[in-house]
Amino acid sequence: MKNIIQIEDDFDLEKIAESGQCFRWQRLDEDGDEKQATGTPERKKYRIPYRDSCLIISEAGDKNYEIDCSEEEFREIWWDYFDLGTNYEKVRKRIRKKDDPFLYEAAKSCMGIRILKQDPWETLISFIISQNRNIPAIKRSIEILCSITGDTKKDSEGREYYAFPRAEAIMAMSSEELSECKLGYRDEYVRLAAENIKSGVLNLEELSAMNADDAIEGLMAQKGIGLKVASCVALFGLHQLDAFPVDVWIKKVLANEYPNGYPKEKYAPYNGIYQQYMFAYYRAKY
Repeated sequence: MKNIIQIEDDFDLEKIAESGQCFRWQRLDEDGDEKQATGTPERKKYRIPYRDSCLIISEAGDKNYEIDCSEEEFREIWWDYFDLGTNYEKVRKRIRKKDDPFLYEAAKSCMGIRILKQDPWETLISFIISQNRNIPAIKRSIEILCSITGDTKKDSEGREYYAFPRAEAIMAMSSEELSECKLGYRDEYVRLAAENIKSGVLNLEELSAMNADDAIEGLMAQKGIGLKVASCVALFGLHQLDAFPVDVWIKKVLANEYPNGYPKEKYAPYNGIYQQYMFAYYRAKY
C-alpha cells in the first residue's frame, strides 16, 4: 500500500530531476516503465536510487506525493536526502524584489528545486565524469559504469536496477571495462579518485565538516578535479549550501545580471540554492 506524504515547503520532482545535480533518477510512466516521451506528464513518477535503497515517488495532488516505502524508512533515509529539514520557502523569501529583481524572478520561476543530500562518493565520481559533457552523455556513462560494476538490486515494485559501485569495484575494473563506459580522458581521474578514497588520501567525511572554501580546496588537490567540479561536489555531495559552482550558464548570469559583481556575502550561507535558481532559470530562458 502506498503512503501519502504532504510536504509543506517548496518541492517539485520535475524541477529537481532536471536541475543537473542528480543523474540516476528515472522518470517512469504509469505502468512503471521508464518513460521515453518528452514533455511534462500530468502526473510525475520517479524511481530514485540512493546508496542501497530505491524510492518510487509520484505526484498525487497539490503538495501531496505517493511513496513506495514505509513512513519509518522515509524518515530515516529520504527526509535527509530531500533536505526536508531546511525551509526552502524561507530561504527563497530572503530575496527582496526591489533589491534584486532578477534573482527574485528566477527563484519564483524555479521554486521547488531543492539541494539533495546525495552520497558524497557517488557525487564525486558523477561530476568527474560530467566534465565537458551534456547531461544525456553523463547519464549514459554512469549507467554503464553501474551495470558493469554495481550490485544488482530490486526496487519496491520488483524491477531490477544497479547500485552505484564502491571504490574497490572501480579499482578492479580493467582498462577495457572503463573504456566501455565512454569516459574518454576521464578514465584516469575516475580510477585515481577510487584509489585515493580507498587509501584515505581523499577523505570525504573530513571535507564535509569543513566550510565550503576549504572543502573545495581539498577536492582540487586531486588531479582531474578543477574548480567547477569541486564546487559541484561540495554543493551536491558534501551539502555545503554556500558553494557556488560557475559553469557556462552562471558565467552568462554574472555577466548579464551582475556586471558590478554578485553579492555573495549578502546571500550567504545559501548561495548554492540561489545558484540553482539562476542556473535553471537561464537554461530554460535561453
